[in-house]
Amino acid sequence: MVQPTELEALYAFLLAAVVTALLTPLTMRVAQTVGAMDEPRERGLSDRPTPLLGGLAIFAGVLVAALVWLPGGYGKDHQLWHGVLLAAGVITLVGALDDRFDLPPAAKLAGQVVAAVIVVNFGVAVKAITLPFIGELAFPNAGVTNAGPVLTVIGLVAMMNVVNFSDGVDGLAAGVCVIIAAAMAVIAFDLSRQQPGVLAALTAGAALGFLLFNFPPASSFMGDCGANLLGLLMGVITVEAAVKTAAVVSFVLPLILLAVPFLDTTFVVLKRLKYKQPIYRSDSEHFHHRMARIGFSSRRTIAYLYAWTLMLAGLALALRFVPYSDHKGHLRGGWTLVMLTIGLLVVAASVYLVYVLEILKFRRLDAVRLRLARPDASPAEIEEHVAKHLETGEFEAVSQAREAEVQVLDDTVHGGAEQPVGERQMDEDRVGAEQERGGEQASIAADGR
Repeated sequence: MVQPTELEALYAFLLAAVVTALLTPLTMRVAQTVGAMDEPRERGLSDRPTPLLGGLAIFAGVLVAALVWLPGGYGKDHQLWHGVLLAAGVITLVGALDDRFDLPPAAKLAGQVVAAVIVVNFGVAVKAITLPFIGELAFPNAGVTNAGPVLTVIGLVAMMNVVNFSDGVDGLAAGVCVIIAAAMAVIAFDLSRQQPGVLAALTAGAALGFLLFNFPPASSFMGDCGANLLGLLMGVITVEAAVKTAAVVSFVLPLILLAVPFLDTTFVVLKRLKYKQPIYRSDSEHFHHRMARIGFSSRRTIAYLYAWTLMLAGLALALRFVPYSDHKGHLRGGWTLVMLTIGLLVVAASVYLVYVLEILKFRRLDAVRLRLARPDASPAEIEEHVAKHLETGEFEAVSQAREAEVQVLDDTVHGGAEQPVGERQMDEDRVGAEQERGGEQASIAADGR
């Protein structure tokens, strides 16, 4: 049968967006009825009770669009998509139960593993990857050394947690998934992976339909049911649209596209391991928490993170479409300079954000920052405070200076579309961060909404 076209992918995108947008208000009423509400808490960035279960609308949008455009008419592949939809239903159900009853971490992990095993059992499994300068790397796929499916399950579970961890501020997870899935749809069709391209398009559409209600100030949260669902779908898209192909850049492109959520999760997990905290315990060290402490509003936070993701998506698309090579090992001078320019701009912007968020700490730069904040401090005091910052991650003087700046802005701007994060919230975030670094034992909670 004829493979789906780009126009059909666009129709799937629009259908998923419309269905999700129409059903989100219904899920809000359901959440209020059953008591699945996100209450303001110390490490959250919301200031009012907000209904969860938005993931149910996302699932409905994905399901309707997939039933129309994916399962039928493409040989045996329809069985694969039936498996994906079955797994999507399982993980949505587990997430919805968690949104209502706050399941223990082990139960949530079990649900993620079951969903991943289902899609792998239906054929979503990596048997080999193509690496630049190395070529194809095949995994053992027989008997006890059947590594491909096992690694795929691990990767899918990791992807679900990456998206779930990033769902901490209004509009962030949904918006980032829209950008990444849309870019993956374009790349998938260029790699002649039409069906995964349709899945990527309808996933982007469903996330966009929900974003209408999740953009700050959000009236609905997707909850664990939505974050885990989007994570599972993004993992399936990555495997089916890129990793399974023989193209040299197929393994690199997803790494570039997913860099922002993966960096966020990686730094947070490493921080928790450093301070001997369980990796499933919530804290205030995510990118959006750091931006809140700096003084960014929710809208400014997601604007920066959207822009970062868009730049990386642009780099991934450029690697695929800019003719910098003849695919025979020879580079074309002019186009190679274009690629280098794009790459340097993206790297420079990424380094700037890493510096602004204080993700990596540099003694000399920290000394300059503290000297500007405390011009009256002696060199010995500067050195002492820098050493403390490198160990704990907190600059008291800098934090106070930032809070003062934000308070002045807060006093002069009232009623605008973008309100700065208040001083009280930054205090709570900083106290939560200090507790995670070895203070009082914090309660166990999920990272997502």
